[in-house]
Amino acid sequence: MSSRISRRPSRVLAGWGLALGLSAGVVVHAARPDADWPSYLGDKGVSHHSTLRQITPRNVSGLKVAWTYRAGGADPSNRSQIQCNPLVVGGVLFGTTPDLAVFALDADTGRERWRFDPAASGFSKAGVNRGLSHWASDSERRLFYANDHFLHALDPVTGKPVPSFGKDGVVDLKDGLGRDVKSLALQCTTPGVVFGDLLILGMRLGEGPAPAAPGHIRAYDVRTGKLVWRFNTIPQPGEEGYDTWPPDAWKHIGGANVWAGFSLDEARGIVFCPTGSAAFDFWGGNRIGQDLFANCLIALDARTGSRLWHRQLVHHDLWDRDLPAPPNLITVRRDGRRIDAVAQVTKSGHVFVFDRATGEPVFPIREVPVPSSDIPGESAWPTQPVPEKPEPFARQVFDATQITDISPESHRTVMEKFVRIRPHVPYLPPSREGTVVFPGFDGGAEWGGAAADPDGILYVNANEMPWILTLVETKRPEAGAPADGAAIYTQVCAACHGVDRVGNSAQNVPSLVGVGARRTREEILALLRTGKGVMPSFDFLTEAQRGSVVDHLFGVASASAGVAPAGARGELGGEDVLGRIPFTHTGYNRWLDTNGYPAVKPPWGTLNAIDLNTGEYRWRVPLGEYPELTARGLPKTGTENYGGPVVTAGGLVFIAASRDEHIRAFDRRTGRELWKATLPAAGFATPATYSVRGRQFVVIACGGGKIGRKSGDAYVAFALPE
Repeated sequence: MSSRISRRPSRVLAGWGLALGLSAGVVVHAARPDADWPSYLGDKGVSHHSTLRQITPRNVSGLKVAWTYRAGGADPSNRSQIQCNPLVVGGVLFGTTPDLAVFALDADTGRERWRFDPAASGFSKAGVNRGLSHWASDSERRLFYANDHFLHALDPVTGKPVPSFGKDGVVDLKDGLGRDVKSLALQCTTPGVVFGDLLILGMRLGEGPAPAAPGHIRAYDVRTGKLVWRFNTIPQPGEEGYDTWPPDAWKHIGGANVWAGFSLDEARGIVFCPTGSAAFDFWGGNRIGQDLFANCLIALDARTGSRLWHRQLVHHDLWDRDLPAPPNLITVRRDGRRIDAVAQVTKSGHVFVFDRATGEPVFPIREVPVPSSDIPGESAWPTQPVPEKPEPFARQVFDATQITDISPESHRTVMEKFVRIRPHVPYLPPSREGTVVFPGFDGGAEWGGAAADPDGILYVNANEMPWILTLVETKRPEAGAPADGAAIYTQVCAACHGVDRVGNSAQNVPSLVGVGARRTREEILALLRTGKGVMPSFDFLTEAQRGSVVDHLFGVASASAGVAPAGARGELGGEDVLGRIPFTHTGYNRWLDTNGYPAVKPPWGTLNAIDLNTGEYRWRVPLGEYPELTARGLPKTGTENYGGPVVTAGGLVFIAASRDEHIRAFDRRTGRELWKATLPAAGFATPATYSVRGRQFVVIACGGGKIGRKSGDAYVAFALPE
């Protein structure tokens, strides 16, 4: 199920230990074994593991700040973030700024060597960036970086674009998807994985009721930027899985994309691809069926893009249960047998473990009956897969016994809402009355993923936050009728900004109440066309439709000329882009008490160690705290967290992630917290650890900007005193 494009033969990837010359007369010392952090999340198997052992449980309390790099580009008014897990290659650290520039530093001192800003070349900057990819051959190197829908190839020595790649160093990722997606939202937030001379890449797409691009997986020639193969995640006629969708779904359904990143078994030539949900996330009446290959772990031949095996972990997703992180390649022992396995963590708090070569489950998986939907046009899938082991690393049911008890007031206010919405059970479909999603839209596991050590132990942090999902009906515009700004707003804007336009500060979504006092009409029209930050482009709307939305926001009668014609975008099959989906939702709403704490009993965030040899837990501890609650005598509650852990041969698990703006070290055998340090802003990213000239460092990007935390621009590196 792939389309193959001719390519030159693959060359053997050179070792990482080559010295990397960064300017005339300056050469970084060749990297010692295991000194680098050369791939996103540590290695291509996404282990988050380092064999470094200089920092140990005995001396970790002596860690001090070795250097701080102020990257610049923070925008507190727009709640900017840094989610980057930096690369370290040959003593040089590569990372990105809050405003999506790329930089290179001396990894031992934090001294800047160069910086590349795509805006200086006229490229838009949108979304977030979680990291970069590096490729090397005998005599060539490339640093790959994606911003918005553009893939850049940079010279890692100078930071300058490589002119022979694509068009002057750039490939437009809106090309080569088999459909016209020029007017649709598409960004690349997570780096691809390099296999030989190929860069295998995914992307972030729209997930709302507005039209979305298809999430096909693609591989590019690292030298030329030419498309080599494409795997269609929404199958076309004659392809495997086509019969799990309505016949014409491939022409207009979007999503089923890999936004979280890949893992690669380089020896076997297998790339593991965790896909997300099909769009629209919460109503699938126009995609009745199982919807392969949405919500799947897919094993592809990395050379050709041919499917080897797949496992769907959510059927006909109605809950935005994207696979949120790249899976971990791990070796386990079961019944005296050594198994090279792949472990996928999920938003629901499950771990699915498969034989890497065959796709056979390591632990049995049951198809359990789940509730049906009463939403018109919907047909929820009757069962969902649940592994028998390990037990979930997040609670599965929010019932009356789980209502917060941190104070009588909190308990009372949550109970008042609890009795008005539908009782929670796993996989309860969305409703107009309000459906609890628990674990919430951000997990369970989130994009930070898990760490795996050579002993078969998985370390994963979890969120335990209930959210409430409420569907509302949209109004389909009649052909030839004037553009209705209120109806269009409800369909394409309310899911983020809310039906009442108050926004969502926890999701970095600003209020639009009184926006006319802060923005001009022209500025808002430009934002609707281009998008900004995490806001996607709405260029698929006609000029009249965009104008009517602005009129609605400004509270004036429509001044927009023209009407909303049917057939405005031929890419969507000759129909108007609006009105295909009869429902939207009221937003991504955390369920909080009146003081802003989660509605569920603590812990609200945990760090877990799971032995995948047995499926049993080694330990589970809270991750993070609210100091004011600790001061009241409450046990550590844990907090919401974003970003993943790193595990080392020295016996430590390093993780920031928590909203309390600290980085911590835990004993990997016991889970005991051994060290923590205050950060200049929350470290909502995954750390990296490396050594230069025999000195081990741990570095974390401190961008904040989520769940009400301040934005920052710092990378902070810790080390033992010299």
